Amino acid sequence: MAAAAPGALGALQACRARWVAAGCAPLGPAWRLPGALTGPRLGSAIWARGWAPAAAGATLRRGYSSEVKTEDELRVRYLEDENRGIVVLGINRAHAKNSFSKNLVKMLSKAVDALKSDKKVRTVIVRSEVPGIFCAGADLKERARMNPSEVGPFVSKIRAVINEVASSAKMGLVETKLAIIPGGGGTQRLPRAIGMSLAKELIFSARVLDGQEAKAVGLISHVLEQNAEGDAAYRKALDLAREFLPQGPVAMRVAKLAINQGMEVDLITGLAIEEACYAQTIPTKDRLEGLLAFKEKRSPRYRGE
Repeated sequence: MAAAAPGALGALQACRARWVAAGCAPLGPAWRLPGALTGPRLGSAIWARGWAPAAAGATLRRGYSSEVKTEDELRVRYLEDENRGIVVLGINRAHAKNSFSKNLVKMLSKAVDALKSDKKVRTVIVRSEVPGIFCAGADLKERARMNPSEVGPFVSKIRAVINEVASSAKMGLVETKLAIIPGGGGTQRLPRAIGMSLAKELIFSARVLDGQEAKAVGLISHVLEQNAEGDAAYRKALDLAREFLPQGPVAMRVAKLAINQGMEVDLITGLAIEEACYAQTIPTKDRLEGLLAFKEKRSPRYRGE
């Protein structure tokens, strides 16, 4: 049996866009779960038993990894029609199990910067386009060729990218097996997600959880049976993204701000943050449109203003 990669689905929010991660990976003794992608308890996550195809609707090809050019390691797709506003970032490094290389981190950072400033983007799905894997963490073969002065800045860049695109991705952490610790934020995000005691247990033991175990401790929200096409996690991510689209953009943005900042402070301060964020929605045209649409019994037409 196989299960979806850690963070098979995470509802993520960064600036104007909501972010979703979807992918599948087999679980077994050799499976490494990347510390870089562990995130706090924001949104939902999905675990699917099975594997995911290279792309939705694409024909699966087993021997294509050597064909992938450097510029194809990250594929950006803007969906159309009823999915307009949804962007899919597809990680495509089959030969390296989708591990983070310097080039991939650079491409992700560039893509995130572009999406953050695009007001037409409402939701982003981060998925694997490689059968049987979501992400294997940092590219250790590449890192082995780095001198010590390069390692720190590289890990910092990974951490910065993950802070943008995977603040809710879920996984186990096995870095202590390599005589290192999770360097992409895992030691900070995992305790916030499941508590300090259990986080220490998982990091110290380098334990790998299956889907049901991950759900039980609060790392993911759903466990799915894989579909015939092998893209159950992606389909669920797309369904969730569609649920985000009709909501008021300004409201979604400040709700994210209230949740993210409120989680880091005490309840009283958190309520004050919520009040300040709520105040930002009062003078918006979207709020008035929402009231008018309710009165006229129609769907609102929000513009993010």
